[in-house]
Formats: sequence, structure tokens, C-alpha cells
Amino acid sequence: MKKNWSEEELRASVDAYVEMHSLEARGKPFVKKAYYETLANTFGRTVKSYEYRMQNISYVYSLQGRQWVSGLKPARNVGVNVIQMLEDLIAKSEGQHLVAIAYFNAAVEKLRKRPPSLPPKGNKKPASFLSSGTRFVRDPEVVAWVLAEAAGHCECCESSAPFLREDGSPFLEVHHVQHLADHGEDTINNAVALCPNCHSELHYGMGKKELAEELRAKITRLQVTGA
Repeated sequence: MKKNWSEEELRASVDAYVEMHSLEARGKPFVKKAYYETLANTFGRTVKSYEYRMQNISYVYSLQGRQWVSGLKPARNVGVNVIQMLEDLIAKSEGQHLVAIAYFNAAVEKLRKRPPSLPPKGNKKPASFLSSGTRFVRDPEVVAWVLAEAAGHCECCESSAPFLREDGSPFLEVHHVQHLADHGEDTINNAVALCPNCHSELHYGMGKKELAEELRAKITRLQVTGA
């Protein structure tokens, strides 16, 4: 059995995952095992090895704060260099230019397990670079409407906004339940106003999928599609 994964093999695995991810986001049926079998026949690994690699890719999605393919629980046992490669391949496969969020978060997570014994020096003059991260054109009317509808309360936990802006308005963040990068609509039927804690949980929480479903069941407008 081959030990090292070539870039071609990783690219094919990512392309398969991205296709499944897109189909799921659009509510289209697919069979995960069929993808694994196609890859196994092409590159000569076991079906199980591709299933596990898909779970590595799910981990990259989770580090980006995105939804991963159902049934492919993120597997963390993957090096940061491979994560960087997978993140780059995902961006290319999706036709996007994504900022390297997963690579940075994976590096932080690794260091949290064995933090430096002494305070790190950091950088007094941190290097900078230009990034062409993908940005979506959002409708300001959607944001304004959702914030008005929330009336200063998080639509998830129902707590009051944590503070007031300088203009006296309550601070809440508008979140797309189905991310725009995952083919979500920029409409009031896919947007909610959240406190920062709930917003972060919906991106990075262990139960983010379940929480999103609770929101859809709770808020009537989220149950309407194509409106």
C-alpha cells in the first residue's frame, strides 16, 4: 500500500468531497461510498482510507467555521502542512480565493496542547501580505431588516445585545444559516441576528449543525425557501 499521498490524489479526493458538499447544500441525493470506490479504483487505496481522508477534509471545513458533509465527522489526525494543502485545493476546487483560516487555526490548536513554557516574543513589526479572499456582495437591506426584526435580542439564545454601538443601537451580528460559500441565499429567509457567542458557536461549536436546525425550526421565516 502506498504511504504518501500525491497532490493529484489529494486533489481528486478534494474534488469528490466538494462535489458531495455542493450536492448536500442543494438538497440533492448522493452515495458517499460510490465516491470512495471510484477513488480506490483510480489510485489503488482502500475504500476506508478515502473515507478517513474525507473526514480530514471535514476537519478543514470545521476549522474554517463551515458546515461539513453529514456523516463525515471531522478527523483531526492530520498535519498542519497537509491542512494547508487541503485548504488550498478546496479553494481551487470551489473556484474561490479563500484566506488560509484552517491552516492558522490548526497551528493554534496544535500549540494549545503543548503551549510555550515562556511567554512568546511575538512580532513588534508583524509582516503583512495582500490577500484576495473571496467576498460576497451582500444586500444591506437584508441586514437592516433582520436587525430590526430581532429588536435588540439574539434570535438564538434570546438574550439582549451585549452592548450598544456608539450610535445607541444594539450590537448584533447577522449570520447566514446556510453559508454563502455553501450556496446559501442572501435573503431574510437565510439570515438571523445573533450575539457574538451564538454566532461563534454556529461557526465553530461542536453542535453547530443541530443548533442551525433548531434555529430553522424556531424561526418561521427560515422555513421559507426561494422567497
